[in-house]
Parts: sequence; C-alpha cells; structure tokens
Amino acid sequence: MRSASEQTDGPDGAGGGGAGVPGGAAGGSPAPEEHAYPDHWEADVVLRDGGTARIRPITADDADRLVSFYEQVSDESKYYRFFAPYPRLSAKDVHRFTHHDFVDRVGLAATVGDDFIATVRYDRINDLGRPASFPADEAEVAFLVQDAHQGRGVASALLEHIAAVARERGIRRFAAEVLPANTKMIKVFTDAGYTQKRSFEDGSVRLHLDLEPTDRSLAVQRAREQRAEARSVQRLLAPRSVAVVGAGRTPGGVGRTVLRNVVAGGFTGQVYAVNPALGAGAELDGVPAFPSVAAIGAPVDLAIVAVPAERVPEVVADCGEHGVRGLVVLSAGYAESGGPEGRERQRALVRQARSYGMRIIGPNAFGIIDTAEDVRLNASLAPELPAAGRIGLFTQSGAIGVALLARLHRRGAGLSSFISAGNRADVSGNDVLQHWYDDPATDVVLLYLESLGNPRKFARLARRTAAVKPVVVVKGARHSGSAPPGHRVPVTRIPHATVSALLRQAGVIRVDTVTELVDAGVLLAGQPLPAGPRVAILGNSESLGLLAYDACLTEGLRPQRPLDLTTGATPADFRDALAAALADDSCDAVVVTAIPWVGIEGTTEVLAASLREAVDGSGAAGAAKPVVVVHVEMGGLAEALSAATSTRPAPARPRRTAASAPPETRPTQDTQAARSTQDTQAPQGTQAQQDTQAAQDASEATDPAAPARNIPAYPAAERAVRALAEAVRYAQWRRQAADPGRVPEYDSIDEPGAAALIDRVLRERGAGQESRGVSLTADETAELLGRYGIALRPTLPAPGPDAAVAAAARLGYPVALKTTAPHLRHRPDLGGVRLDLATEQQLRTAYAELTEALGKPEELQPVVQAMAPRGVDTVIRAAIDPAAGAVLSFGLAGAASELLGDTAHRLVPATDRDAAELVRSIRTAPLLFGWRGSAPVDTPALEELLLRVSRLVDDHPEIVSVALEPAVVAPSGVSVLGAAVRLAPPAPTTDLGPRRLPSY
Repeated sequence: MRSASEQTDGPDGAGGGGAGVPGGAAGGSPAPEEHAYPDHWEADVVLRDGGTARIRPITADDADRLVSFYEQVSDESKYYRFFAPYPRLSAKDVHRFTHHDFVDRVGLAATVGDDFIATVRYDRINDLGRPASFPADEAEVAFLVQDAHQGRGVASALLEHIAAVARERGIRRFAAEVLPANTKMIKVFTDAGYTQKRSFEDGSVRLHLDLEPTDRSLAVQRAREQRAEARSVQRLLAPRSVAVVGAGRTPGGVGRTVLRNVVAGGFTGQVYAVNPALGAGAELDGVPAFPSVAAIGAPVDLAIVAVPAERVPEVVADCGEHGVRGLVVLSAGYAESGGPEGRERQRALVRQARSYGMRIIGPNAFGIIDTAEDVRLNASLAPELPAAGRIGLFTQSGAIGVALLARLHRRGAGLSSFISAGNRADVSGNDVLQHWYDDPATDVVLLYLESLGNPRKFARLARRTAAVKPVVVVKGARHSGSAPPGHRVPVTRIPHATVSALLRQAGVIRVDTVTELVDAGVLLAGQPLPAGPRVAILGNSESLGLLAYDACLTEGLRPQRPLDLTTGATPADFRDALAAALADDSCDAVVVTAIPWVGIEGTTEVLAASLREAVDGSGAAGAAKPVVVVHVEMGGLAEALSAATSTRPAPARPRRTAASAPPETRPTQDTQAARSTQDTQAPQGTQAQQDTQAAQDASEATDPAAPARNIPAYPAAERAVRALAEAVRYAQWRRQAADPGRVPEYDSIDEPGAAALIDRVLRERGAGQESRGVSLTADETAELLGRYGIALRPTLPAPGPDAAVAAAARLGYPVALKTTAPHLRHRPDLGGVRLDLATEQQLRTAYAELTEALGKPEELQPVVQAMAPRGVDTVIRAAIDPAAGAVLSFGLAGAASELLGDTAHRLVPATDRDAAELVRSIRTAPLLFGWRGSAPVDTPALEELLLRVSRLVDDHPEIVSVALEPAVVAPSGVSVLGAAVRLAPPAPTTDLGPRRLPSY
C-alpha cells in the first residue's frame, strides 16, 4: 500500500505509463551507504520497434537529466504514478532518486543519447512494507516511461534488467501498486511470465511477482527478443529512403559504385547522395545530392557510409541527430587492421551509433540486398540485383559473399535477401536468424561464418529456425585457433568438432566448404524434403550410376540398384523412367545420371524439359520426392533446368505489409506484385520449352499454389549425393524435433544437500571469482555424486601391502589394485592396474610387482577397489564453456575416444532422447549392443547415468567439470570406478539473464 510519506515526498520515478508504489527510503531516511558502481549492469538493448536504448544505473550525476526527463512526462503519466497531480520534482526528490546504494535501493534508466526515456527503481522492504536491508527479500518496484517512448517495449526491457539486479542482491519478490485505469503497466507485469498474485485494495491493484525465472518468463523474454531483433534487421533491409554518404562526384570509388547499384537495382524508395563538396541542387546518377544528411530535409531510414574511417564519427553524428534508423558502414580501417587503434575506433563507432538508437551492419561490410518487389534494394558492391528467390544468405566475408552470389546465380537460384556483415561489430548472424525465422520470403538460410560471438544463443536460434526451414552453415577459420581480425568474440575452449556436433544437435546442416553450401542450398530451395533414405538411381551411363550408388552407401543412404537406360536412351525414356521412380513407393528420392549424346545437338534443353515434365506430372501421383541430376560434360544443363522451371508461373509470395513489417519500415508506396521465384522468363521458342510449358500448365491446373521446383544439377555424383544425404538427415531431425524428449525427474536427487556441500567447499578453499577452481577430494566427490544417485565403486587407500590386504578384507575378494598417480591415471597400457585378485597371496604378489616396476608406493598412490561386473568401459564427461555453456560428452574409454575422437556431445540439460542418441551416435556403439555375439549391455542404466550427470551440472553452475572414468556398463547395471569433479564460482553466461546486445 502507499505510505503516508509518499503523499509529501513526491513520486519516486515510477509509473507511466508507470506503476505507483511506496517511496521506499522516504523523507528523513538516512543517506544510502556508498557502494561501487555496478558497471556490469549496463546494457544495450533492442526495443520492440528495432531501435536501441542503453540501460544503466542512475547516479548522483544524473540530477539534471532526471529533471528534464520528468518535465517531458505528461500529467496523466505522473498521475498514474503518484495517484495525484505532481507537476515537478523538488530538490529533495531529485536527490533521493539519484542517490542509491545499489543494494537495497537501486534505480535504472533507459537512455537514448544523453537523455532518459524511462526509469525504474526498487526499494527493499520488510514484511510491514517499510524500508529494510538484507536479509529481507522483497522490494517495491516502480516505473516511469516518457510518453513519446511508450509502446516501444521499454518498460518490459527494464523489468527484465531490474529483476536480474534484484536477484543478484538477494531479492526474490517484487510488489507494485497500480491504478486500475493504468492498463498498460498492468499488462507489463502480467505479461512478464513470472508467478504472480493480484489483489484489489483501496482502489488500486496490488501485484506481487515471484522473481524466480519460469519456463513462461523465459519464453516471453525470448519471444520479445526475437521480435525486436527481427524488426531491427527488417528496417535495415526494407527502408523507405536511403542516403549514400560518400558518393564521389566522378564515377568509380566505393560510394559512387553503391549509389549506382542502388539506382540500377530499381529501389522503390527515395534515394539521396551525400557529399560535403556538393552544393544545393546537385545531382549524381539522377538522384538529388546534398552536402550532409541534415541538408536533405526529409526522413532518411538507412545510410550507406562509404567515407574514410576518420570521417565516420561526424557522419554518424549527422545521421543520428537527424533520425536515421540504421547504418551500413562499408568503410575499412577498423579492427580488421589488427592494431589497438582500429579496435578502439570500432568500439567507439558502435557506442556512438547505439547512443542514437541505430544499429550497424559492418564496418568493413560488403553491403546488403533485398530482392522483394516492393523494396528492390541493392545497397552493396554487387553490380547487379540478384534474381528473387527463396534463399537468405549471410556472410562475414565480402570476398566469400561475391563468390556465393556468383555461384548461386550460375545455378539458377534466387535470393530473398543478402547481408555481408564485415566485422559484425553489431548486427550478427544471430540477428539475421531472428529475422529469417519468420520471414515469409525466405525458405532456406545459408550462413558463412568465421566466428560465433555467442555459440549458445546461436545454437538456440538455429534450432528454432531449423524446425521450420533449413539452416546450412559453413564455418571458416576452423583451425586458426582464434577469431579473424575485427571479430570481437569470446574465445571458446571446446574443440571445433564439439561445436560442430552441437550445431548438428540443433538441426543445423553443417558443411565444410562453400561449394557444399551452394550444393545443399540449391537442393533445399528447389526440392521437397525426402521422406527417408531410400534412393532410386537411373540414367544412361552404367559407370556413372555405380558411382552414385557407391556415394549413397558412403553417405549412409539406402540406394536401389541403378537402372541403366543405356546410351541409346532418349529424353522421353528419361521422362518415363523418372515418372515411374517418382510413383514408386519403395523410394524416397531419385538421382538421375546423364552423359551427352554423341553427334546430336540440342538434347540438353530437351532433356531438361523432359525431366521437368516428369517432376511436374508427379504431383498428383502422391508425395513429392526430391530429384537431383548428375551430369558429365553437359554444358548448360543446369541453366536449362533452371530455365525450364522459370517458364512456370510462380505462386504469390507473402508481401511485407502491415502484418509482417512495422509501420515505420513500410514502403511509401502500396505493396506491388508479390515476389517471384525467378526474375526473368526464358524464351519459349523451342519445342522442348513448349512441351515443358504444357506440362506446367497441367500441373498448375491441379494445384495453382504449387511452387516451381528447381531441379538442381551437379557435375559429380559425390556432390549430388552428399547434398541429398544432408537433406535426408535434416528431414529426419525435423521429424524428431517435434518430440524433443523430456528431462526426467528422479526422487533420489538431493539438490539442497549437494548445494550445501558445494558452498562449503568453495567457502573453505577460498575459491574467488578469478580462481581457476578447486578439485574435490575422493570423499567429497563420492558424497556429491551420491546426492544425485550416482554411486562410486568403493575404493580404499593402500600405502603398503598390509594396508592393501586389510582393505581387501573390508571390501571382499576379488579386488583390483591400481595406481592413482596423475601420470598413471587411466593408463592401463603402462601396467598400473591389476584385476581379479582373488586371494591375499595374489594381492601381495601384485603389489610387489607394481612397486618394483613403476616406483615407490608414495609415488604410485595405490588403492584397492572392489571388482565390478565385466562390461564395456565408457567415459562420461561434462564441462562448462563460457561461450557454449554446459556440454555433456560420451564415448568408450581408451583409444576410441582419446585417439580417434569417437565422442558424442549434447548441450545440457539433456533430455531422454538426447541420452539415447548419445549412446547410439558414436561409431563404436555396436560394442554396446552385442557386437559379434557378445552380450548386450544395460543401455537404459547407462542413459540414466548420463541424465543424472546432466542434471547435476545443470542444477549447480559452480560445477565446471565432471569426469566419470571409467563407467563400466555390464549386462545388468553400471559401475562407476573413478570420478573427478572441479568447482569454481559460476561465470556469467552469454545466453541467460536479461536480453542485451554484445558490449563494447
């Protein structure tokens, strides 16, 4: 309830849109104790409309800003906050709202430039609602949002950040009091997803929020993140007006080239050239030219910056002060130069742009392209606007971008949009994935990445996107050991192979070369997904068919015996054989192989039309199947197949209208014709093309909305089959993704007991935030694992032969004698283990042999352990990577995992499906399932062990590594013979907590 002191002390910076709450440390309260400024609370965030704001703590230096901010808030918002008129803040109010201890009283501001646009604060209270200190765990929270910025999602972003701050300071609940008419603020609280209670007292709504994150609050946060980041990319790709800053007066040069490309591409909005050397009324390439953005005198949505790096700051200021919403910075001379000056210049660029609420593509970018008919933007160095199509392409390299654009053009594949991000100082592949996730114009996502700034977030976004459309990734700089110059990203400690495995777990189609990227992209964009791995092969070359057959076996597909049509086969024979294969329920995909006819001209176009006719005619016969063509020395076949496709009318593509684009990014003109799959139509003078058109017309009559399916052609069987195999694996993943499994609950888990043990160890060993961690003793390890139902095989120290005999007597024969010295651990090849010792004499003999061969007992640190049932030795590990998060790994012990790298990986928390796949995905998995007549082992028990380890690491972020080695899986049960656990204070994660942009 509102305190009486609030009636005289004035509003405390809440409401407004805000919520009115008691004033916390009201008049007469002692000044807060000084604490260090928490700079880790500072964050840049993307708002609902795609603009940016900075969130930071309010300090004593913000008095004038607070007064100015409050003066711009409407009387209605002030009334909603204070429940009474309060036109201005007194000096006492200003002091109170700018002086915080950052523990019991905290204030945050959202800023654009140097101005506040919203504030939030909390005051810790006790059970009576009075000001309190720790250990009180409740606080009253209040907001105030400037009217001009309401509806941008500022309050929702502030709530995420103030809740994270409160949890860090030991606060578990928020209370807020809101007038019933203030529906916007009530909605901010109720939509947040936290567990809450609501009551109606004294004419106001009283809300109580439990700040413990829930599945719903996390889902709400990520949905808001997706909408905001997608909107920020959308308004870069679809501006209403573009200014090219740095367009030279003479042809040539980067700026003038981009200006020419924007104009030649047919951009549907307004274009301006900017050059300080130009006077009023000047023109360049037929567009008006001005000396500055300010001189344009009309709104500019996007600025393409192509000036020397030392001039970029003044250009950014000019753009920011006149409402430009985004920048594409082509200028070089930043972090890619490798020196500290360039890195600092890049950091300053990002900070300056974000201070104006702008996002940046670049610097050192190649540019952006959007082929939508209502946009047609070629703001890049590519000389032509690519054909419209269904592929979204992102690259971190301009050179690779050029190559990919050229290769896709030659293969007849069109693009929906293209972004070459250069140094990716701001907009990254994660942002673009957010946009393409629900972009109706994009069916396939192709990414060339040289670094992953946030692998955990990327895997999450890729998994969600891959559930609705294919995501194909090629990773450059895999073996360099560091990020390319200019890419400011956290260093991951996990191997590249592990990162690749985690991406595949997320449904990403992971390829090794840009050639494979294009091969997979044209197949996925032009053909349906296969229903299974069964492949029919047909063609006029037996040898080429056998190569395709072998390639299918290599890729794990199930090929049928090739159908040899002989070298005398005509295009009509190809058509009939393909139609029969497409109608055959015993195959899921078709590979067509073709060699040229001898002495016959024009067969390439006829063959393309015949294949097109068979594919189009298969629509009514049943489920669609992918078709790929392998050709040898048949120049022009790929183009002919593309041309045969382009003669068919394309279905209407969803337009970027009010439903899919924000009002501020909509084109000024009404949306024009929908995008088509190809920009141009091929001539139809040949008989083959006329036959093809007739077949297409018949298919259109059956299904007017059926998309034109481009048949991809490949010059080698291995390339075609590899692309097809990736489609098969992706389709299988997508079917399974509908049921990702669950994280099981186990009654035998003692989470509080494990937490108490971890806290005690870290406290007693003095592991600070900078510590590399502490390793648990054998007893501590056994206790911690036991809390999660993981039993270690009993082990006793044996410092001498008599102690070994006594230990065996306690454990019971037979026993094992083994060394635990670090240089001998897990090295049975060095003879440090003796097994199946059934008597005292055998044990004493083994002890003598061990010490004679390897060293003194104090060096070997021998132990005696009860023998485990015979089985398969496995290794289970879990490790925390600052960038990727917790990773669970599994493999067989020994050379299989250590030498050959036969290890499977999954992100934590693992589901029951993940555990089953871990066990079955290693190459040596047959050893677990009765290979060569051996007894199958207890894989359900092994999977449960994996899940318990996953749960242990997920519940306790202080656990930085766990290793169970070996875990012997017998026909009945699993025995863990050795274990090691290391603890450290938890490091900040890169994908949890409130949403924020990477900091500079």
